Amino acid sequence: MRIITANLNGIRSAATKGFFEWLPQQQADVIGVQEVKAQGDVVEGTFCRSECGLQGHFHYAQKKGYSGVGLYTRAEPSDILIGFGAPEFDAEGRWIEKRFDKPGRKLSFISCYFPSGSSGEDRQQAKFRFLEVMAPHLATLKGQREFILVGDVNIAHKEADLKNWKSNQKNSGFLPEERAWMTQLLGTDKGQGGLVDVYRRLHPDTTDDCYTWWSNRGQAYAKNVGWRLDYQFATPALAALARSATIYKAQKFSDHAPLTVDYDYKI
Repeated sequence: MRIITANLNGIRSAATKGFFEWLPQQQADVIGVQEVKAQGDVVEGTFCRSECGLQGHFHYAQKKGYSGVGLYTRAEPSDILIGFGAPEFDAEGRWIEKRFDKPGRKLSFISCYFPSGSSGEDRQQAKFRFLEVMAPHLATLKGQREFILVGDVNIAHKEADLKNWKSNQKNSGFLPEERAWMTQLLGTDKGQGGLVDVYRRLHPDTTDDCYTWWSNRGQAYAKNVGWRLDYQFATPALAALARSATIYKAQKFSDHAPLTVDYDYKI
């Protein structure tokens, strides 16, 4: 099973840069996209089905040209959940979950887009509110089913996850509170989240190669001054089946690079 996550920074923009020509070559089973930045009138009938037999479903933001997530799957889900029950953030189009339940198995794939706090203090406070409601939601979900959540988390967890960590300790995306939230999510002690950062399970020591986002300023991409903001989080049983993880940089579809993970699993 191959799972890809990609922040598109606009589905129309990514399409013009070849994303949907690249996709069929990947033979993926699940693809999560974030920052769709479009509504149903643009996406449905044009970007909702891929040439490789994947069917997409979406959670659109109420605000036009903002946020939005999508999840393409080859298999037919047993259920689709739009939003995660937090009105403030469900209005922003940040969560779509497909369930593939059958007797003896409860399984979900999720595409999620965490808020960015970089535009100002108001949005940073919104990001903290999102993290506050997301942690118990994921804990409840983990208690009920196996899942893989893919998405742009807008947090670089550790010093190895961004180039200039020393100068970014007071900037959104690398704040101590955000990093502590991630540590709690991935911790295995009693009362911690117990999820697995799949890329880091497979590549515990990479630094420069791990980045998935680069600012459009100051030749950041050319100089590889990047951040690792895109993740696949999995419950431990599924994470143990991950065999390889790659970040695709040969083409540039947006300011983020797609992250692909192969799992020894069939839906």
